[in-house]
Amino acid sequence: MAEAAAGTAPRDVELSDQGGEQRYDKIESKKEEKPALPDFFPSHGLTTAEADELRTKWGLNELEEKSTPKWVTYLHMLGLWGFNPMPVIIWVAIIIEIGLQNWPDVGVLVAIQFINATLGWYETIKAADAVAALKASLKPTATVKRDGSWQNMNAKFLVPGDMVLLGAGSAVPADCLVNDGRLEVDQSALTGESLPVTMYRGDSAKMGSTAVRGEVEATVESTGSSTFFGKTATMLQAAGGIGHLQKILMSIVIALVAISLILCITMLGYLLGYGREPFKEALTFVVVVLVVSIPIAIEIVCTTTLALGSRELSGHGAIVTRLASIEEMAGMNMLCSDKTGTLTLNKMVIQDDCPIYTPGITKEDVLKSAALAAKWKEPPRDALDTLVLLNSGLDLKELDQFEQVDFLPFDPTIKRTEGTLKGPDGRTFKCTKGAPHIILKLVEIDQEEVAKRVNWKVMDLGRRGIRSLAVARTNDEGKWQMMGILTFLDPPRSDTKITIERALEYGVDVKMITGDHGVIAKETARQLGLGTNIPDAAGLPTLAADGSIPKDLGKKYGKMILEADGFAQVYPEHKYLIVEALRQEGFAVGMTGDGVNDAPALKRADVGIAVSGATDAARAAADMVLTLEGLSVIVEAIRIARCIFCRMKNFINYRIACTLQLVVFFFIAILSLHPSTYGHEEHFFKMPVLMLILITVLNDGTLISVAYDHVIPSHQPEKWNLKVLWVVSTVLAAIACLSSLLLLWGALDASNPKGMFAAFGLPAIPYPEIITMMYLKVSISDFLTLFCARTHHGFFWSDRPSPFLAGAATVSLGISTLVACVWGDGQIDGLHVRGLTKSSYKLWPLWVWIYCLVWWVIQDACKVVTYIILRKFNIFHINTSTMVNVRGAATFNENPLARQSAGSVEGKLAEMKVEKALESVTRVARRSNEPGLRRVSQDLNLVRNSIKLARASMGGSAAKAGAAAATDVEAGTANADTELARIQQTIVQMEKAVAAAPPEDRAEIQKNLEELQRAADRMAAVNKLAQGEIQH
Repeated sequence: MAEAAAGTAPRDVELSDQGGEQRYDKIESKKEEKPALPDFFPSHGLTTAEADELRTKWGLNELEEKSTPKWVTYLHMLGLWGFNPMPVIIWVAIIIEIGLQNWPDVGVLVAIQFINATLGWYETIKAADAVAALKASLKPTATVKRDGSWQNMNAKFLVPGDMVLLGAGSAVPADCLVNDGRLEVDQSALTGESLPVTMYRGDSAKMGSTAVRGEVEATVESTGSSTFFGKTATMLQAAGGIGHLQKILMSIVIALVAISLILCITMLGYLLGYGREPFKEALTFVVVVLVVSIPIAIEIVCTTTLALGSRELSGHGAIVTRLASIEEMAGMNMLCSDKTGTLTLNKMVIQDDCPIYTPGITKEDVLKSAALAAKWKEPPRDALDTLVLLNSGLDLKELDQFEQVDFLPFDPTIKRTEGTLKGPDGRTFKCTKGAPHIILKLVEIDQEEVAKRVNWKVMDLGRRGIRSLAVARTNDEGKWQMMGILTFLDPPRSDTKITIERALEYGVDVKMITGDHGVIAKETARQLGLGTNIPDAAGLPTLAADGSIPKDLGKKYGKMILEADGFAQVYPEHKYLIVEALRQEGFAVGMTGDGVNDAPALKRADVGIAVSGATDAARAAADMVLTLEGLSVIVEAIRIARCIFCRMKNFINYRIACTLQLVVFFFIAILSLHPSTYGHEEHFFKMPVLMLILITVLNDGTLISVAYDHVIPSHQPEKWNLKVLWVVSTVLAAIACLSSLLLLWGALDASNPKGMFAAFGLPAIPYPEIITMMYLKVSISDFLTLFCARTHHGFFWSDRPSPFLAGAATVSLGISTLVACVWGDGQIDGLHVRGLTKSSYKLWPLWVWIYCLVWWVIQDACKVVTYIILRKFNIFHINTSTMVNVRGAATFNENPLARQSAGSVEGKLAEMKVEKALESVTRVARRSNEPGLRRVSQDLNLVRNSIKLARASMGGSAAKAGAAAATDVEAGTANADTELARIQQTIVQMEKAVAAAPPEDRAEIQKNLEELQRAADRMAAVNKLAQGEIQH
């Protein structure tokens, strides 16, 4: 992030990087020329009365957060607040039952309504309460002078004009102006810059930063919404709307409710008109059929699944602040990651590379001299002293043999530190450390030659983004001699590279977005294998003059943003607009951040992720708050989110099938299968309301266990293909409905000697037991359909259910069977009903179970055949939709960026696998010294370089403006063919390496070969699908 955003600039830069030196000098000169602030009068403290008066004017020092009261959430779950159609339908049913004076049914429906509402409310607020507790534990405090004395208080009570104490380790509680003195402030949360910023009188320390050295008194400048923190509120509040999951659920619910209403109204008209049923009985039955057929529990089951998932995520270091973001993370295909602290350690580390310019000395000697140019017996004064004294591994006790006679501290005018030392032998000498160009001016021995070598090295390091610190020492004659250059940078985390590889394996493209220098960003990206196409912010979009977001961001900048591996030197608004441009083009975007400036982008992203140590502003805007450091937490969250998505998809698949089979069964049975036609007294087949309610209660109770089901996460970003979902659900419903209708027909016709029952040697069954038989059949079919609906790539046994789900289903099936067996002989709702074991023939439950199991196998086989047909002919784009990393696009030629995106992810993954393979072969070749392996290693290196060139040209050709979608697909497949051919060369070389390697090393190379083969197969699959679209 930009330092300009924080309003300050670093004064104490002792290092060198490409172009950085000149930039800092210019900033310093401007700072020195800055006139004294005419309206700045340092505060000497306020009285309590003055503070109370100012607080009345300015308000509390906090940003107001919009939150929904818990009672409003509960009313929403009851359908009494906002738009929530399912509870409203139940209320309508309750009112109708009250009008009909069916008080038992009223009691059951009211109980269902409040149980569903209470469970949904409980699960919804639980995750929010967890985050609120986290925030409450992080309340900032401030040391403020009130009524003439210093006191600690909650920072929210600060007011402009307060006098506060800012000391090392304390958080800056509001925007404050330094009264006098010198203070070093860590603004990495605001700017992304690892080194602290030095501030003097009149400089503004922003809320969200941290004092790291020094102690000053300061005057509170702004509080609450007037701070830099508060000024992001407009963009934060502008980003909102209904979540993606809510839209999906709403569309499914509306469709199911519409189907149920149409069929139920038709049934009611038929019963009243053709059948001349009494109005009360007909309406009661139809209303209850409607209630049990609509997906009452769809929201509560999804909420429970998400809430349980959020608890699992919290165990892995990710606290979810918005449950629906879990579904969006499952579909996330683009992750824009901050560099500092997320991809890197956020800590400067000395590198192994240490150029030496004095013969006979080592890196250890250079480190000792650098430490002697500091006060090693005192706490480090700045980041560079910390680097040398604490993070270099140097044993400081060895320095105690030297006596520090004099010390010249760092000063902006000389840009170096200097120590005068007396050694154990009594000789006096000097050591200095500082920027290379400054130290070179002191060198007196071989000055010209050393200058050439140092300048060349500094330029080389600068191009790679590595910072440098020169160290010199006087010789016995008192002449300065260059000892060497210490190199250091903020290194990547040890697990970042493998984590990025895992993200690519999950189909998520990772882009680095940083406010740091371009050269530093490129070097970090190179080490991580992200690619080095990292431009600065010059070509990025900006907000319109009125502050609005251009609507054509995606069309203008989408290709450029997609082609880049990341961006450097970006401002907060750039992050926001990068997210918006990608979202406009249909990408599901995740954004990480930790600072105040990141808050708008976090809010706008599909999944905003506040990393460990983030400011309150970032936490408030984020959908997910990480409590552990690094990118690995995010990739683990992606895996868990996709498991949760699978569970919800399985449930919704089942819920659609269950609703359709139930309502269509009664619709056809009432219209076509009249018991009176087969010699029974009843004109129409109906089921007691209590049986229908029991089916619903047991179903809903079992379905909550779906949240614990065992699933295998997808390796592609998840997308809702509702057409496929409806087709598969309809097939499952059709088979279950057909089997129910067939059993009902056979039971009604059981007295016929040529009927179905007679053909199997079964006796006639009385009508009271037919009702119970159909209750048991519908119950068993419902539960067994759940096991069919949860597998999508094979039969129901291809993916084992969790013990919890299997146990819950077994209990519910047992209860349903027991109820069907022991139901008493009597009247209920005007119907004569009797249990299946109450007559002389007691084997009906067994035959119903056998019948259901046979049809279960048939149902599952039909599901498998349906998927085979869908995939063979790519119906509803079932194959391509998951490969296209653009939301709403099912084919590569629907969106100009769709093919480029898929090729980018697969190509990056393949390139990382090639790099990994080369490293393993090279390592084994060095260890074994096999000539054959060395040749293979050299060949692999050539192929690797060829692939990199192909990737570079692929990006250039894919980014040509104005190309049509079909042209993009053709260009993408042609480039992919070229890259695949080179990868196949790598595979051939790897096979040779396996054959040439010593037996003990073959397993390592074979593992990398298999990973590379899988990546190549995946890339080939994407390319094949894209080529298929061109041909058609």
